[in-house]
Amino acid sequence: MNTFTDDWRCLAEDEGTFEDKTDTHLKEYQSFTDLHSVMEKMITCVSWHPTIYGLIAVSVAVPLSFEDRVQFSGKLLLQPSLILFWSFSDPIHPQLMLESPDDIFCFQFCPSDPNIIAGGCINGQIVMWDITAYSDRIENIKAGGSGSKKVTLKPMFLLEPDSNKEAMYIRHCAVSSIESGHKKVITDIHWLSDTFEIDRLGSVFENRSGLCCQLVTCSADCTICFWDIRPQKALIPQPTEKKKEESIEIPFDVPSTFLHLDLSWKPLSKVRLSKGETSLDHCPTKISLSEDHLLYRAQDKVLAQSKAIKAEEMNPYQNLEGGSANQLKPIVDFCTKFFVGTEEGEVIYTDWKMERDPETGRFMTKKPVNLYTAHDGAVHTIQRSPFYKDIILTIGGWNVAIWKEGVMTGPLLQSSCAPKRYTSGHWSLTRPGVFYVGREDGHIDIWDLLEKTHEPAQSQNICVTMLTYIKPWASSAKHQFIAIADYYGTLHILEIPWTLRHSSTNEVSSISHYFEREVKRLEYVEQRRKIREQEKKEMELEMEKKKV
Repeated sequence: MNTFTDDWRCLAEDEGTFEDKTDTHLKEYQSFTDLHSVMEKMITCVSWHPTIYGLIAVSVAVPLSFEDRVQFSGKLLLQPSLILFWSFSDPIHPQLMLESPDDIFCFQFCPSDPNIIAGGCINGQIVMWDITAYSDRIENIKAGGSGSKKVTLKPMFLLEPDSNKEAMYIRHCAVSSIESGHKKVITDIHWLSDTFEIDRLGSVFENRSGLCCQLVTCSADCTICFWDIRPQKALIPQPTEKKKEESIEIPFDVPSTFLHLDLSWKPLSKVRLSKGETSLDHCPTKISLSEDHLLYRAQDKVLAQSKAIKAEEMNPYQNLEGGSANQLKPIVDFCTKFFVGTEEGEVIYTDWKMERDPETGRFMTKKPVNLYTAHDGAVHTIQRSPFYKDIILTIGGWNVAIWKEGVMTGPLLQSSCAPKRYTSGHWSLTRPGVFYVGREDGHIDIWDLLEKTHEPAQSQNICVTMLTYIKPWASSAKHQFIAIADYYGTLHILEIPWTLRHSSTNEVSSISHYFEREVKRLEYVEQRRKIREQEKKEMELEMEKKKV
């Protein structure tokens, strides 16, 4: 027993006693809208900058069907496809605008260097940007200097004189080959971890470079592709004259980081999810790898900052060397299985590693390990828990489901149909039992498994239109924000209250026990099903004996 403990200090909470702990509603903090866009655009993807406070990137796209895009193709060519960088310090003007050959539907910062960004287009191309030259600009516009104080916003008429200032447009430095890549919209993109890399057959090797050099994408063309950003050894050497011509055509404002990929980048390997007896394939919409849970760890922020400093000094992506899988050490006990959500509402657990077909001798994709139809609409969210690496949240159609990797009998939790269709979702970063789900009517459902497991703990209205993306961000222990994007192109920044960001003492173990109980329930149901089947067979045999 410590006799020198300060009893008065122990009476106070760690977060302070000035905050209202009974408030459970999200509070509007700020909102961003592109006022200079002629056409209405929806937000397709949102990502907070890994190291800079108050800086958030969003991709926008024209909400048109394929037929309408063909009809208005002339007007669409006049409108640039952009990723906008917004800062808390300026709600009117984007800080950076990344140009793309077509509308971006997903993008992600590189974990090794936040200045490297990869995005997936509606036309099936992958786009690469390098904003290293503009890193000083975005670092100097930190919101208010400190992350704990709210920015003082000026009235609209005071911001008008600055509205004619020149916008900072940044061209892409590489795009993938149209002929060899995806044929339809890319719906999800992920950087592979810097601890491993794969070859053309899906075998896993150690990554000695310590940099994220490979990507995985999925598309509506029923394929999942793995990409390598390092230069590949050409089978046929190109003439030196052609190389000189290509070097002359490079614009001065485009970095040469990924010049070796531009218009010639081909996928390292392709995975098709066959439906088995038919010639059709499953159409993937979202994927979740076994390493995704590492992105949510608290120490990753510090790691990303140190890597960013290292990247500024050395710029490691300028001199990438081609991968040499023959010289690398293979990783034997690596899990190559991953989760896939499909357009039909199916959740598939499959393997990216190839196997040799005994009849033809060709390497083919393995059959899915497990397939379960849990949703009545396309799966738009499939995400691992930041606290449990084997717990996966899927959202699609009118319901949500929670899965445990290794349990093949079904989901641990499957909600009933919601009053409105679900359109987006995300786990809480600091509370194991909380996740947010966006709806098509502009409401956000907040689930708290400690309070209720059959329905949302609360629901809150955000806007009047569909919510397209949700992305929380823990800026500090005392401040957390959640970015909610809508169909009309507005990005809402809300502050998360104390009750939704502060976990109780035993919340991690309590939620873990809840998942364990659900696993036992599924095992019991499966045992009872087998017993009932056996009893049914015995009754049928008795009936046949009586007839004889």
